[in-house]
Amino acid sequence: MSVRQPEYEGTFCLVLHSHLPWLPHHGSWPVGEEWLYQAWTHSYLPVVDLLRRFADEGRRNVLTLGMTPVLAAQLDDPYAIRACHDWLGHWQLRAHHASTLWHGDPLLRALAAAEHQTAARATEELEARWRHGFSPILRSLVDSSTIELLGGPLAHPFQPLLDGRVRQFALQAGLSDTALRLGRAPAGIWAPECGYAPGLERDYHDAGVQRFLVDGPSLHGDTSAAHPVGESDVICFGRDLEVTYRVWSPKAGYPGHSAYRDFHTWAHEVGLKAARVTGKSVEPQDKAPYDPALAADVLGLHVKDFVETVVARLRSLRQRNDRPALVVAAYDTELFGHWWHEGPAWLEGILRALPEAGVRVTTLQGALEAGHVGAPVNLPASSWGSGKDWRVWDGEQVADMVQDNTALQARLLDLVDRSEGTARDTVVDQAVTEAMLALSSDWAFMVTKDSAADYARRRARVHTERFDALSALLHRGDRTRARTLADEYRRADSPFGHLDARGLRRPSV
Repeated sequence: MSVRQPEYEGTFCLVLHSHLPWLPHHGSWPVGEEWLYQAWTHSYLPVVDLLRRFADEGRRNVLTLGMTPVLAAQLDDPYAIRACHDWLGHWQLRAHHASTLWHGDPLLRALAAAEHQTAARATEELEARWRHGFSPILRSLVDSSTIELLGGPLAHPFQPLLDGRVRQFALQAGLSDTALRLGRAPAGIWAPECGYAPGLERDYHDAGVQRFLVDGPSLHGDTSAAHPVGESDVICFGRDLEVTYRVWSPKAGYPGHSAYRDFHTWAHEVGLKAARVTGKSVEPQDKAPYDPALAADVLGLHVKDFVETVVARLRSLRQRNDRPALVVAAYDTELFGHWWHEGPAWLEGILRALPEAGVRVTTLQGALEAGHVGAPVNLPASSWGSGKDWRVWDGEQVADMVQDNTALQARLLDLVDRSEGTARDTVVDQAVTEAMLALSSDWAFMVTKDSAADYARRRARVHTERFDALSALLHRGDRTRARTLADEYRRADSPFGHLDARGLRRPSV
């Protein structure tokens, strides 16, 4: 007797892209380590808690999680773990102070108590489950098939602007880093910034990458299926912007609702966020206190709205294309909790409600297994940034940074090609590490968007100068000083202990 398969409205894939640039030992406030610890405690802990509960329920293929090697390195770093623990202690102290200061206001007093309880639970979680870093936790979620993991190049460079050898090295070393942490290399990647240049699929094929993400306009909006790229067997998935932008777009989205907690408004006397959005034109001092009950009511409406949006989109695509359709919604993980306080609860709501509405919820691999593969496509040069082109990372505002990075790559390849011997050279390894950190796409993004631009320029400059200092000492033959300096840099910046500069050498003829 055959078992009838359920009838689905279509397939939905949620993709979360987790990334921060290397932040330990590079300042604290307002950018620097504070950024890491806020995202860690407000986003990564609650999202992992949600995934672990789904795993305990036996749910599989819940979502696809991108984890960049440079973020994984921070979440495994002993210094960062200790410092995050200290940060959580300060959070509890701030909440305790707030409970005293706000004693006369019932709403604010309840908020202070809730903040203290959240900070205490996060501390317990960090001590009990995260004490050896994130990799053991992440591996359990991967091994149980709760999630599909996406990797990426080492320090999240904008790949289209890299020299071919540097690009291939960064990608292969990034995949190797993930394999060392989790026991296997990922089959898919989140291409940094969804940056694509024609021919990149050949690099992906050579590195063993089977699938990657692009933004919807790269496929001219035809995101209802995955597509092989060019003549390769590498598959691309496109973000469905009609659905994705329902949550968060450059102009609107759920987190801007007046009832939700305001990310930008601080009660500076206690260092907590005590206001709700209230209104876009309302001055910070005039905003209403945050009311969790009011936010919860709105959250339920937004869960319902999103589910209805997905179902309507799947039905429309199926009618248009005469076949079951796929919707891929992709966001930064940091949106959920860090930027949008209610985000983790919204995630849980939609991931439970979508299957009840007849939608297959699965991973990118699951979508392939369900047959959502269309005809081969030739992709244009593109990204998920402004204009869907390269302007954020290659525009007029960052022309000097692009020029500096091009020159840095030439010096990097010259240094590696000049290095002698077959043994590993830890000085050259550290020089390559500094160059990788300098080439992070975050610095140009922050400058173009005028978001802590001075910090971004300083970071790019510091790592470039460190590379040049090590290179100059090696060229002069002063290996004693070079080793001492490399050791000093390594104590602050050593995200990739396995990085081997020999992999970047010019291939032997």
